Amino acid sequence: RLHLVTWNVGTASPPPDVTSLLQLDSLGPTMDMYVIGLQEVNSRITNFLSDLAFDDPWSIFFMTVLSPLGYIKLSSVRMQGLLLLIFVKHVHLPFIRDIHTHYTRTGLYGYWGNKGGVTVRMSLYGHTICFMNCHLPAHMENTEQRLDDFEKILEMQFEGENVPSTLDHDVLFWFGDLNFRIADYGIHFVRESINNKRYNLLWEKDQLNMAKKKEAFLQDFIEGPLQFKPTYKFDLYSDVYDTSEKKRKPAWTDRILWRVKNLCQHASKEGEFSEEDQTISVTLNNYISHMSYGISDHKPVTGTFGLELKPLLSDPLVTLHPEGEWSAEHDVLLSYSAVPEFPSSAWDWIGLFKVTFRHVNDYVTYAWVEDDEISFNKDSKQVYMSAAEIPDMGGEFLLCYYSNNLQSVVGISQPFQIQPNRTLIEKDLTQEENSWMRKPDNLESHDEF
Repeated sequence: RLHLVTWNVGTASPPPDVTSLLQLDSLGPTMDMYVIGLQEVNSRITNFLSDLAFDDPWSIFFMTVLSPLGYIKLSSVRMQGLLLLIFVKHVHLPFIRDIHTHYTRTGLYGYWGNKGGVTVRMSLYGHTICFMNCHLPAHMENTEQRLDDFEKILEMQFEGENVPSTLDHDVLFWFGDLNFRIADYGIHFVRESINNKRYNLLWEKDQLNMAKKKEAFLQDFIEGPLQFKPTYKFDLYSDVYDTSEKKRKPAWTDRILWRVKNLCQHASKEGEFSEEDQTISVTLNNYISHMSYGISDHKPVTGTFGLELKPLLSDPLVTLHPEGEWSAEHDVLLSYSAVPEFPSSAWDWIGLFKVTFRHVNDYVTYAWVEDDEISFNKDSKQVYMSAAEIPDMGGEFLLCYYSNNLQSVVGISQPFQIQPNRTLIEKDLTQEENSWMRKPDNLESHDEF
């Protein structure tokens, strides 16, 4: 289950609550992956330079919300105001590989990143998936420029050997503030149609729908029905369309589309292709806007998808687990085993993480798999971690094996308990008792005062 968000946040700070946006209160099964595409994140030079050194406020905000629920920030890419974040449940980490990011500037003839696209691609259970968050040129008359820019973004190439081009991925998701408008109709007809919830009267004059009928490179992209109000342009903190002097015409600028490669290849061979041949399928479960969010003049849009995969990868490359009882009172051991074809490296490491860790660099401590190895046999190897590195207070943790060659987590343990350091607790109790014994003196001095 994949939940995808697109939102032009208009340089605003995160809202107090995103429960409904992320469907955290949904009664159905939880999401496996969140893909969050933002546009117009505050990129004033002071903000942008600090965000390069540290995570930006939106990334921190979503990590704070999602990490306690068992999601890790898998990847992110930022280009000025464009930000793409991907969060995934821990259990899927060993089956996600070959993560690459890219950005394409299209503003000011390709020299400026205020417009363009940011992209993350990966292999998920052996299938290639690509996510593309775009902010295309504004204004009614710039349809051709929008299409030209999107074609340019599609043509970009990821670095690295054997990485497919954008359109060669098994599934490509395209979303963002695409800025397509409603042509021909006047503002009164558009607003009247919206007020009467007769959105279908506007669909045929939606510039993106019109372009999909003409442009070959768009025809394989699928979109759910636009059964929600146009998401642009609203007065701030309201559900009232633009009341300024400009009175801009409402439009579905914020969109989510997808493309399944196998469907495209076999569309011309009807009769020869059965659903059994399909190794991956995409189902749109809902496509909605969220009217309660008013921090910008756009309303966020979400798409919730079911991805059905026939796994090409079903076993992790590395399995690992802690040995014996763990506490900070003594050095601890863990063991791991790798499949024969695993490309290990001297730079591989095993990290100890809290179960609520935010991203792969959020470890408590780590051990180098070669330097800290203490024994091995044909089935498994043992690695130690020093007692000095183990948290005294204990708690619930897990272990992750990070592959330097694959630049990803390739094994993750079940959560386990680290016992509190009894020596430290006894010391703390003694200090508390001593402190308590001194309290009468303090009370007497207060009485005198």
